[in-house]
Amino acid sequence: MHQSDRRLLSGNEAIALAAIDGNVTLGTGYPGTPSTEILERFSAAGGRGQWAPNEKVAMEVGVGVATAGATALVTMKHVGLNVAADVLFTVAYAGVDGALVVAVADDPGMSSSQNEQDSRHYALAAAAPMIEPSDSQEAYEFTLAAIEMSRRWKLPILLRLTTRVCHSKSIVVRRGLDGHAASTTFTRDIAQRVMIPAHARPAHRRLRRKLDEIREESKASSLNRIIPGNAGLGIITSGATFLHVREAAPEATVLKLGMIHPLAIEPIRAFAAGVERCLVIEEGDPYLADRILAAGVKIESRPEMYRFGELNVARVRRILSRDDTPEPAPPRGKPPQLCPGCSYRAVFQTLNRLDCIVAGDIGCYTLGALPPFSAMDTQLCMGASIGIGLGLRHALPDEQAARVVSVIGDSTFVHSGLTGLAEMVYNPPKTGHVLLILDNGTTAMTGQQEHPATGRTMGHEPTGRLDIEAIARTMVGVVDVIDPTADPVGFEQLLRRRLEQRRLAVIIARRPCLLAAADIRNYEKAAAGKTAESALACEALGAEIDA
Repeated sequence: MHQSDRRLLSGNEAIALAAIDGNVTLGTGYPGTPSTEILERFSAAGGRGQWAPNEKVAMEVGVGVATAGATALVTMKHVGLNVAADVLFTVAYAGVDGALVVAVADDPGMSSSQNEQDSRHYALAAAAPMIEPSDSQEAYEFTLAAIEMSRRWKLPILLRLTTRVCHSKSIVVRRGLDGHAASTTFTRDIAQRVMIPAHARPAHRRLRRKLDEIREESKASSLNRIIPGNAGLGIITSGATFLHVREAAPEATVLKLGMIHPLAIEPIRAFAAGVERCLVIEEGDPYLADRILAAGVKIESRPEMYRFGELNVARVRRILSRDDTPEPAPPRGKPPQLCPGCSYRAVFQTLNRLDCIVAGDIGCYTLGALPPFSAMDTQLCMGASIGIGLGLRHALPDEQAARVVSVIGDSTFVHSGLTGLAEMVYNPPKTGHVLLILDNGTTAMTGQQEHPATGRTMGHEPTGRLDIEAIARTMVGVVDVIDPTADPVGFEQLLRRRLEQRRLAVIIARRPCLLAAADIRNYEKAAAGKTAESALACEALGAEIDA
């Protein structure tokens, strides 16, 4: 047993530490701000962490780990939960034998996201228990609690985070743990794990009974707590908003909810009855307020204007004073831009010059939509560029359709572009289509993480590599590889020619990300050195055998 200690950690670092202390067998996920650092820190601390091609695959691998009786941590940002939702909804029915914790990080205010999706609705829809920490200490404690809950109830547990909890730092006191790891084995249970209708119907009933039992127990759960104060003002809150509430109204009586779903209404009803004025202050959608009002509890919800963006102390004070006047416009920041010398610059200059209609995707290259390029016309979600581009080609008049190009990055292509490419081959538009894959050798926007097409693991060690060029050539046939920065004229001529040919074509614009290029060279050099050492060892062994 190690001694308890104190350290300053971000919420992401605290979760990684809890994963170490909670004997997580495998951490898997897909990088996405604000959750990325969880697995990176877990791996750096000695845990087994790996990047999956996408969140659905990560969730499936996590289910497999937990089905073997072990403990899995699956991480993603809020939009990644959309990708993993198919697995989540059904594993809630099937359950797990070990522990499955899904850390999902919401991004109120859209610091680095395309929407303000509130993942609490997923807990309700998928009938999956959800808990929500408010700071780094609770991120640590709640992660361990989630592991214990999952193992006890045989259910996936959602650990809901937000940007402030993920990235803000506070003191964390570490538990002293015995380091005991759960034994793993496989026990056949077809009726429990094979979700055909005959098995799913009773599984659904079992799930609802479990939720009722969890709800009953949560009435006295330490995850929920009351901070005594003035009975004239009571505030119900959760997550990072709790900290804003405590600063904005230190005199108030506060009910801090850590168990978000299932929600125990009776303690909430008793709390509301014990104060003169009761408000629900929460970030994002009125998830808590709607549930509480639907139960007939008399509370105030915040005005609609406060559902947008992050809350802070000043905004909480406005809510408390019932101030719904327009808020001051935030100061204008400097718009983001592509790095000087980025290879994407030559690509978007060419797309703009050729007046292409560009179906774009998620990544650094999304900045090609902004001036001075203004060369991206759509962008929705990971992998959407191919399908949207094909749809435009199917519907537009031929002369416009022939100008449509789908643009996607290498990591995004592996994440969810492969099925779009299959659609391109299976249902080709009459004007053909051009897919432009921007291959910079990394997942640049989230901090230069590896992916299956780099041929390196999370720890930058050599592993199997997905060959994007070979896959595209096998599926489409016409594939060109070019460095648009080294040969901008050749790139423009190539793109113009492929558009004019009106057939299916893939162009791979390949040049390492400037920020990752030196690291990539070092990784490759180290890998070559290890390969040479291995070859010499084999040669020496062969000579020894011959002798």
